[in-house]
Amino acid sequence: MRTVIKNQQFDEERALYNMQNADIMDCIFAGPADGESVLKESRDVNLKNCSFSLRYPLWHVKKFVMEHSTMDELTRAAIWYAADGVIRNSTLGGIKALRECERIRLENCHIVSQEFGWKSGEIALTDSDIESEYLFFDSRNVKLERVQMEGKYSFQYMKNLEITDCVLDTKDAFWHSENVTVRNSVVKGEYLAWFSDGLTLIDCKIIGTQPLCYCKNLKLVNCTMEDTDLSFEYSDVEADVKGHVISIKNPKSGIITVDSVGEIIREAPVMECTGKIVIR
Repeated sequence: MRTVIKNQQFDEERALYNMQNADIMDCIFAGPADGESVLKESRDVNLKNCSFSLRYPLWHVKKFVMEHSTMDELTRAAIWYAADGVIRNSTLGGIKALRECERIRLENCHIVSQEFGWKSGEIALTDSDIESEYLFFDSRNVKLERVQMEGKYSFQYMKNLEITDCVLDTKDAFWHSENVTVRNSVVKGEYLAWFSDGLTLIDCKIIGTQPLCYCKNLKLVNCTMEDTDLSFEYSDVEADVKGHVISIKNPKSGIITVDSVGEIIREAPVMECTGKIVIR
């Protein structure tokens, strides 16, 4: 038998601690007691049409579903050390909303949360919009589909990341990342993907100054580049770029094929640079 909790308000410390096999609907987690960790260590809980305004509500929660719910900006560090969860049609606010979690799927969500998704694995984010800095820092096995993202310092030190049909407006993305594939997406920002290893961009539009420098195993397939000067410095790269590139500087190795380039800069390299540039 499942416990049903409906139309109630909770604000005390650990109000529903270790709740198991429960359906929680139309509840408010807020109030003058300002208690923390209201659902900590819960198992197999479904949350629907709930609102949160307390810190740390879903820590160490296993097997949960949250739908049509809201976590406001006061719901700091909301979901940590959780596993096997689904979050649908919900709003997540508050800094560090998701951290050190495993196997979480987020669908049709609106997220405004700095430092979202750190040190997590098997995370899927689809049909959502997100505003964050240092998004998914040091995480692995992450998939984004149809996501609108705004922020900076995204996807740093990540491993095994797939991005499809997304628009990313982000400075300093993909630094020190490994094994990243981006398909049919717009990637806008300064200093994209420096020090990355195994980044592949397919059918993408890349916008911004000094992209794709100090990269290893970099591949661009059928991509376009806009406002991209001083590109590919000290990178090992195989690139097929449609249209015009403002400038390319000192590629370390590989072949860059472009329709046109404003300037090819080969000056004062600090290492041997044998990269070739082919104009179609």
